[in-house]
Amino acid sequence: MDLTTGQPVRYSTAAGRWVLLATVLGSSLAFIDSTVVNIALPEIGRDLGADAAGLQWTVNGYALSLASLVLLGGSLGDRYGRKRIFLLGVAWFALASLLCGFSPNIETLIFARILQGIGGALLTPGALAILEASFTSEDRGKAIGAWSGLGGIGGALGPFLGGWLVDIGDWRYIFLINVPLAAIVIWVGAKHVPESRNPAAARNIDVVGVLTGALGLAGLTYGFTAWPMDGPGSPVVLVSLAVGVASLVAFVMYERRAAHPMLPVRIFANKAFSGANLVTFVVYAANGGVFFLFVINLQVVSGYSPLASGIALLPTTALMLVLSARAGGLSQRIGPRIPMTVGPVICAVALVLMSRIGPGANYWTDVLPSVIIFGLGLSTLVAPLTATALGALEDSYAGIASGVNNAVARAAGLLAVAVLPLAAGLGGGSLTDAAQLEPVYRNTMMICAGLMVAGAVLAFLLVPTRLPAHPPARTFCDPGSTPAQPQVPERVA
Repeated sequence: MDLTTGQPVRYSTAAGRWVLLATVLGSSLAFIDSTVVNIALPEIGRDLGADAAGLQWTVNGYALSLASLVLLGGSLGDRYGRKRIFLLGVAWFALASLLCGFSPNIETLIFARILQGIGGALLTPGALAILEASFTSEDRGKAIGAWSGLGGIGGALGPFLGGWLVDIGDWRYIFLINVPLAAIVIWVGAKHVPESRNPAAARNIDVVGVLTGALGLAGLTYGFTAWPMDGPGSPVVLVSLAVGVASLVAFVMYERRAAHPMLPVRIFANKAFSGANLVTFVVYAANGGVFFLFVINLQVVSGYSPLASGIALLPTTALMLVLSARAGGLSQRIGPRIPMTVGPVICAVALVLMSRIGPGANYWTDVLPSVIIFGLGLSTLVAPLTATALGALEDSYAGIASGVNNAVARAAGLLAVAVLPLAAGLGGGSLTDAAQLEPVYRNTMMICAGLMVAGAVLAFLLVPTRLPAHPPARTFCDPGSTPAQPQVPERVA
């Protein structure tokens, strides 16, 4: 929406560029911390004396709170204002980053990462919901494609920035750098992003839904993370997995009956929405495994420095920057099914090649070809997938649609980090020992390639050629910072 007219903006206008800039910068905070920490894991392990489980929880603590609460973040944005919740999340994220940067031990770092995830859960769905509510329907594919490409810069520049900071100074700088970036986001967002919300959204918070959903993900994640060290018959593992499954079942049952659910289960009756989120779960589980182990393997097995392993994925970033907006526009013209089917297949080819990266790997012949192919696959896939997940529902559900899709993606990555090393044969081994990591990495890349192929099959079967048209949006948009309240006429004397 334009600040002066209150009308949806075009992708090419100045108002559209400001909205895009604010959402990209904000999302990049979360994207950067989803990737940059992986670069620093070996240094964090050595500095804080952390074992494999501690390093997994450094990643999973952030992903767990983000995945558990991102639905709540989308729901709060629909209720109280997407801009308001977005900026609150950015500020929260910055404060948690300070705590990460000054953590004296691995336990404090994990706790601070959990707090970071809460901030990410507030800001991430708000960014996409703001785009969905602000741009004209014919420009949303381009806007989301540009957001994917530009946001991908943050995700892939994160390892480069992290590697450079670790090389020249200390792993703590990778968290402290978030503070000035957050300040810029808050200034741009407060000045240039209009407020929007769903006036029909309930004002109360679904406490039972929040607790059961979070407990379900926490139980599954803790159980799978403890499995390699404690064994499958351990009471801790069995109880954690049982609590996780029972809580998720309770979550679904309660949401079906609740008067004002955090997650309206009826939205999954929409085949395009359900299909897009199922594809999201499968392909982002693969991405979670790739981004967790790829840079660690380059350092531990192939002998790359943190900086060299950080810049290894820059070609993927460059391709997403150049191609994502075009892929979004193409998807709007020909429909999402073809890009969402072809993209994962291209990624699968790249991951088979990545599985061959071992000791003494040469970047130009062993690493770069797979990275380029992977970038082509993600560029083809991500924008159409995101646009389908948001565009399948009416615009008034922009917040919850974004929240669901982000929750699915984060939960997939979260479970991938916990489960894939176990499935690949890590057992009680170490992620910083080359002999133990090499076969685990190779097996994980092949499993992830299989997941990508499964995603392509699901997209072909479940995603429609064209998304249905929706009635006019019922989303309220106000040029001011705070959602306006209905004005009550004064009583005439």
